[in-house]
Amino acid sequence: MDRSFDVIYNGSTDAFFNLAAEQYLLDREDARPVFMLWQNDRAVIIGRNQNAFAEINEPFIRERGIKVVRRLTGGGAVFHDTGNVNYTFIVPRSEDMVLNFAAFSKPIIDALKSLGADAVLSGRNDVTVGGKKISGNAQCVRGDKIMHHGTLLWSADLSDMEGALKVDPDKISSKGIKSVRSRVANIRDLISSELSAGEFIDRLFAHTGAEPRLFTEAEAREIRGLRDSRYATWEWNWGESKSFSAERKKYFPFGLVSVRFDSDRGVISDISVTGDFFGVGEISGLEARLRGTRLEMDALVSALDGVGTYISGADTAAVASLILDPV
Repeated sequence: MDRSFDVIYNGSTDAFFNLAAEQYLLDREDARPVFMLWQNDRAVIIGRNQNAFAEINEPFIRERGIKVVRRLTGGGAVFHDTGNVNYTFIVPRSEDMVLNFAAFSKPIIDALKSLGADAVLSGRNDVTVGGKKISGNAQCVRGDKIMHHGTLLWSADLSDMEGALKVDPDKISSKGIKSVRSRVANIRDLISSELSAGEFIDRLFAHTGAEPRLFTEAEAREIRGLRDSRYATWEWNWGESKSFSAERKKYFPFGLVSVRFDSDRGVISDISVTGDFFGVGEISGLEARLRGTRLEMDALVSALDGVGTYISGADTAAVASLILDPV
């Protein structure tokens, strides 16, 4: 790799921090090109133009404590854990490099081939080995720079990946950009390697011919500020979601409850609650309380306080889960 590159090993596994780190490097005045390797603890990383609610199995990620983070680049949702290695290139903008996935993928493919993986660029932005997807790439242009990043599935938990991203498309109608699911596999399995993800990272850095550096404390402090003000916020990760409509229904011991609602930017804009349940209060009162409420468990539970007045026998958590869960 050209010695002009600022080669960085970002040892954080906090997805909020790591996505903030990319923006920090993209926005800084230093014009040096960047190559960075990093890993996340379990997280779903959604594309800039996607609807988080249409991409994610919300009850699954809530139960397992999986984070959701929106990135700056387009493309589809991906699952990360520490068995997944991520790479980022940030280079000066030039028209021949804009959306040139082949050019950015070449050094990664070369490194994989050095490990015995017969990697090739497939389609627009995937890297495959033996027909199995092991890497997806995305890109954005910001000012006079291009940021190109991608995933490398080394030893990821593919069951968590499947569970976190599986949403029935028949149960939600979204205006956001939807992901296309592909058959995926771990590189380590395809080449019968015993290397750990950390050793794989070492091999990738060795292939660059450069010694990586860590973030300085001053850099980390600025990144943490961006993390807290943007990447760790509900407004960025969920509230940026495009408008959508959804329908949920479930048979409870207290009767059938059917909910149809419209959402804009992650907030209920209109809602209709029907079913064969009994109640004392007019259901329109409950609907009025839910309008303007975030699609977030705590916010829904608060708005549903006293739901038994409208749906006899119901409890707040049950109805909140119905609204959130694609059952």
